[in-house]
Amino acid sequence: MSSSKDLGHGVSAVLPGRQDIEALINARHRDPFAVLGPHPDEQGGQVIRAFLPGALSVKLVERDSDDIIGELPSTEVPGLFAARFGDLQPYRLRINWAGTEQTSEDPYSFGPLLGEMDLYLFAEGNHRDLSSCLGAQILSVDGVPGVRFAVWAPNAKRVSVVGDFNSWDGRRHPMRSRHPSGVWELFIPRLEAGEAYKFEILGAQDVVLLKADPVALATQLPPLTASVVSTPLAVEWQDATWMQERANHQRHDAPLSIYELHAGSWQCEIDDAGEVARQYSWSELAERLIPYVQQLGFTHIELMPIMEHPFGGSWGYQPLSQFAPSARYGSPADFAAFVDACHVAGIGVILDWVPAHFPNDAHGLAHFDGTALYEYANPLEGYHPDWNTLIYNLGRTEVHGFMLASALHWLKHFHIDGLRVDAVASMLYRDYSRKAGEWVPNRLGGRENLEAIDFLRHLNDVVALEAPGTLMIAEESTAWPGVSQGTEQGGLGFSYKWNMGWMHDSLHYIQQDPVYRAHHHNELSFGLVYAWSERFILPISHDEVVHGKHSLIDKMPGDRWQKFANLRAYLSFMWAHPGKKLLFMGCEFGQWREWNHDQELDWYLLQYPEHKGVQKLVGDLNRLYRDFPALHDQDDLSAGFQWLIGDDATNSVYAWLRWSKEGKPLLVVANFTPVPREAYRIGVPFAGGWQEVLNSDADMYAGSNYGNGGGVMTDELPSHGQGVSVALNLPPLSVLILQPTG
Repeated sequence: MSSSKDLGHGVSAVLPGRQDIEALINARHRDPFAVLGPHPDEQGGQVIRAFLPGALSVKLVERDSDDIIGELPSTEVPGLFAARFGDLQPYRLRINWAGTEQTSEDPYSFGPLLGEMDLYLFAEGNHRDLSSCLGAQILSVDGVPGVRFAVWAPNAKRVSVVGDFNSWDGRRHPMRSRHPSGVWELFIPRLEAGEAYKFEILGAQDVVLLKADPVALATQLPPLTASVVSTPLAVEWQDATWMQERANHQRHDAPLSIYELHAGSWQCEIDDAGEVARQYSWSELAERLIPYVQQLGFTHIELMPIMEHPFGGSWGYQPLSQFAPSARYGSPADFAAFVDACHVAGIGVILDWVPAHFPNDAHGLAHFDGTALYEYANPLEGYHPDWNTLIYNLGRTEVHGFMLASALHWLKHFHIDGLRVDAVASMLYRDYSRKAGEWVPNRLGGRENLEAIDFLRHLNDVVALEAPGTLMIAEESTAWPGVSQGTEQGGLGFSYKWNMGWMHDSLHYIQQDPVYRAHHHNELSFGLVYAWSERFILPISHDEVVHGKHSLIDKMPGDRWQKFANLRAYLSFMWAHPGKKLLFMGCEFGQWREWNHDQELDWYLLQYPEHKGVQKLVGDLNRLYRDFPALHDQDDLSAGFQWLIGDDATNSVYAWLRWSKEGKPLLVVANFTPVPREAYRIGVPFAGGWQEVLNSDADMYAGSNYGNGGGVMTDELPSHGQGVSVALNLPPLSVLILQPTG
């Protein structure tokens, strides 16, 4: 190989045209590969150019040795180095900066890397594994290690990768646009995991934007906002048994009892002053949380969103990195190890996932390439008045595919067992929380968001195919029909729907002073009118114990004793009611204080017998729920429930039977007044003994221990449509559950 001077031509002969030079200098070049890197000339040699603002000198060295090929001289254009050489061979650039030397392959010597099929699937909104395609991917090209960056910004005039590795200078690493997909890509050789980066985008309106990577696999710890190059997830999974049996664990006729928690405030490291010193890492959380959940008998935990979010006070419900676990608790590998440990312990993991909206932080998705790319352009469609956030334009195929790939990312790469989809109601209706004139009708003139409906159906169909056995759960608060019905029947295709109606009615009832409960009697029974219209989860979630709504125990009326008795009765009623269960952390031991995401739970309360009693009751309810099929295997069928007494408003007493598929019943009797009721007669289906399997007023739960000495015998007295009956002593503010002994 000969230098340009050996060929007898001056450096000026290798300069690009004036227009190209100005575009490079001003970081406005739309096709840097057309100018930079190696280019054949008309004489059988080639011109090599590198634009390295701030470099002192540049040499070419052979790729496989340190032999110097020749100098790459500076030109009259500051930062532009260029020369003509003879026959081409693989080379590296040895760059002298002030105080340091860097040797690396030339990013502009590599051809296009993203496959045409990847780009095609992305453009049609059906790429199932975007987290292995876009973003920052560690890989080797022609034996050269490095990082391939790719980002969708179809309306950008220029996109560059910036980071500490190039002094955050957008002139150094402008990317190649792959037409017509709107994806920009660049391979930066010798870059390694741990590097912080962003995309510098010259937007459609000539404004320079500095954006985090929408498909980042890791991020800096907030309040820092850069994305971080992450190694591919390499976990030695130990959960093969769980994964093989998961579909069986998560059948509709299996018990599902979910402990909802916020990872940052369940338990924390506390300093000598009693203040939070730091949040636990995933491994520290696993050590403490898993034995606790096992002790309480919950089948699953549900984590409030752990996708990276800039503002901790959003609790994760305003995420900006739909593919990256929050750096607050460790690395992606740490989170995967946490999920693995839960699975080995027999505990499923559900994640809250937010496809309904995203925040407008400057480094995020808002106006990503200078245009409304991820959001609707019209604020009547694209702005969420409730949360001051933006709404995904799911009618755009690339955005549809982006969110689809996010869901699959968690389910497939992290072995997540289910997603609870947040704010589904706000997605279904274009007029959600909007007044007349503040919303745009759909193409048929209606209020339904047809694009979001199509997305949810497609999402649930794809998840069933790609991640079989996982759960898709809708937080949906309206009467939309068929949320948990299959898409082939016209439904949305979710596994379950949160029963918000039951939650509001039952909480409204239990907050009444018992003297007034007779006037609200139907609030507890009304849920059974529609209990089998969907597959339901009964949720007592974080939303019910914040923002002045009071903690669960503090909602209860009466003195201290009555509050605890009401709480025990309410939880027992919930576990005996058709529907799967969800309880937010702290409710299981009666925390008085509303939940605060900046403090850990008030664990010190467990030194008091009333709080310990509630906790023991929840553990016993979960064991009962799992051990007795009558409480779970016909949850979504009317055959699993039979009213005995639903109309005794005067005494605020309810009684019903829960039936298993095999015809084995449990008798449930609730007394929601503080008055003990002696010899209260209730008809039962079988003669003989009926044994108490739970009394929420037992002394081991810090109750008054009034009851039936463990069981009763039937009398030959017909009652409530049954041939025989029992006379029960009903404890005050309590629930009894009995089984036939025959």
